[in-house]
Amino acid sequence: MVEMKVDASELKGEESKLFEKLSDFLKDKTGGDVTTDGKTVTVKGEGEALSKKYVRIIVRKFLHKHELSGTFKVIGDEEALKIKERQLDEEED
Repeated sequence: MVEMKVDASELKGEESKLFEKLSDFLKDKTGGDVTTDGKTVTVKGEGEALSKKYVRIIVRKFLHKHELSGTFKVIGDEEALKIKERQLDEEED
């Protein structure tokens, strides 16, 4: 059994609704068992649907669907995926 964690601690906005929507979205797309613990979503299951690359793509699709891809990005580390806020460069005139 494979376990993949998504750290969404920096996800802002309608937080409670976004976490619920993220967990539902991951459950629909991966078919695995999805649990939430604070600001971390954990997906457990087997097969290619739980590869780190596939889960990262699914999280990016979620951000795009909710029009958050310009504000947030998905970063992978050894243990989990993290949703981080983008550092926007200020334009100088």
